[in-house]
Amino acid sequence: MEIISDNNNTVIKNIDDFDLGQTLECGQCFRYDKIGDKEYILAAKGKLLHARQEGVDLILFGVEGKTQANDWIDYFDLRRDYGKIKRYLLNRDEELREAIRTKHGVRILNQEFHEVLLSFIISQNKQIPHIRQIVRAISDKFGTFIGEINGIKYHSFPSVNQLVSAKEEDFRNCKTGFRAPYLCDAVSRLHQEQLDVESFKGLKEEEARQKLMEIKGVGEKIANCVLLFGLGYRSAFPIDVWIKRIMGEVYFGREASPAEIQKLAEERFGEYGGYAQQYIFYYGRDNKIGKKTR
Repeated sequence: MEIISDNNNTVIKNIDDFDLGQTLECGQCFRYDKIGDKEYILAAKGKLLHARQEGVDLILFGVEGKTQANDWIDYFDLRRDYGKIKRYLLNRDEELREAIRTKHGVRILNQEFHEVLLSFIISQNKQIPHIRQIVRAISDKFGTFIGEINGIKYHSFPSVNQLVSAKEEDFRNCKTGFRAPYLCDAVSRLHQEQLDVESFKGLKEEEARQKLMEIKGVGEKIANCVLLFGLGYRSAFPIDVWIKRIMGEVYFGREASPAEIQKLAEERFGEYGGYAQQYIFYYGRDNKIGKKTR
């Protein structure tokens, strides 16, 4: 991987195992707009990015120098050896081969903890386009203006301090529905208990999961999403409706319980369970594996 800056843009060259579109559209984040073939606008960590992928190169428009580029290299997890992860998983489970081949460019983003927590509380019983609309509405209402591209104004996902005065009605006006009190409780706990990444340091995965599940509206599935996408627990294996159907069809030949699926994931995927989950989820969803037909 090489970083080259020129004319206020930066190119990250020769990136292995990365596809910008697959990484953004696999269901782990919600603040992006696709504006062209492998070209996106992305709001993350209080910044706005216009990026396009050309082969194994990633162009970051308006990003100057290695310092700024490194922020996005970290965000996209580009320094991690995904080839090693794929080899490990394929040695343990041949069933993953087609999913990994097809969704080869998925990487797990290093997102902000509070944004992941609140976004996945919103995600309950929602399709991705609607989640994105709600997250954008909350950002536009409470966040900080970070730029305008193609006539569209973008705001950062609001900080805890920006959200602490929000009432249930404010969240309901952003179309959150029954999730509004859950969001208020989460923001209150984040603020009063000073919940942040540091407060989870040193906790075992189960301890961290139980701590998250003390928040209203956070069950095991959402907690596992937050562990994986917001806290760096890469063995976490979220089980939603899609994963339950896919795992049941591919691995059990029948409907399987979450406990059975969790046990299989721990035994088969181990410390890389989260990566396996992403390959399985994205591949299975796009190919409608396990989808019920009338």
